Amino acid sequence: MKAALVRYAPLLILAAAWEAVVRFGLVSDSVLPSLVDVVRAWFGLMKSGDLWLNTAVSLYRAGAGLALAVVVGAVLGIAMAWYRPVNALASPLVEMLYPMPKSALIPVTAVWLGFGDGSKILLIFLGCMLPVTLGAFNGARSSDQVLVWSARSMGASRLRVLWDVVVPSALPELLNGVRTALALSFVLLVSSELLVARTGLGHLIGFLGDGGVYDAMFAAVLTVAFLGFFADRLYQRLERRVLRWRE
Repeated sequence: MKAALVRYAPLLILAAAWEAVVRFGLVSDSVLPSLVDVVRAWFGLMKSGDLWLNTAVSLYRAGAGLALAVVVGAVLGIAMAWYRPVNALASPLVEMLYPMPKSALIPVTAVWLGFGDGSKILLIFLGCMLPVTLGAFNGARSSDQVLVWSARSMGASRLRVLWDVVVPSALPELLNGVRTALALSFVLLVSSELLVARTGLGHLIGFLGDGGVYDAMFAAVLTVAFLGFFADRLYQRLERRVLRWRE
C-alpha cells in the first residue's frame, strides 16, 4: 500500500494542484473547471447512461481493431523473418507505411466504410498492426541461431523449429509491440471519433465541448485517460505472467 501511494503520488499532487489553481482564481473556471465539478459531472454522465453507452461502443471498436492487429501483425512479422519471399514482398510496404501519420487515414477509412464502427475498427487495425509486425519481426530475427541449428540437427522440421524456437524467442519483442499498439489504439480511436462518428467517447468529448459543457467534457477526457491507464496496467500484469517462463 505504501509503495502504491509513493508510485501514484504525482497523480494526487496533480489533482490537488488542479483544484487549487481554480479555487484560488489563478485560472478561470470557464477555461478549466474545478476537479470537484468534473467529478460531479462524471457521476451525472454515469447516471444518465451517456457515459456507459459511449464507453461500451469505444471499447468494442478499440478491442476489435487491436485484436485483429495483434493476430495479423504477429503472423506477418514472424513470416517476414522466417520466409524470405514474404519479407521481400511485405517489407517495402511496412517501411513506407510505418512513418506515415496514422490519423491521415481517418478520412480514407470514413470514405470506404462510412461513419459507423467499421471505419474505426479498420483505422485501429491498420495503425496498430505495424508496431506489432515490427516487434514480431525483430524478435524472430534475433532468435538464437545455435538453438535453431540444434533443433534442426535433432531432426525437427522447419515448422517445428518455427513454433518451438522462433516464436518463444520473438515473444518479448512481440509483446512490447503490442503494448505500443495498445496505447496507439486509444489515440486513433478518440481522433477518429472526434471527426467521423456519431457515438463513442471521442464523439461525446466533441459534442460536450461544442455545447460549452466543459466540466462534462473534462469528465469524458479523464475517462479516456483512466481507461488507457488501467488497460496498460492490466497488460503489464499479463505480460509478466506470459513471460514468467524466462525466469
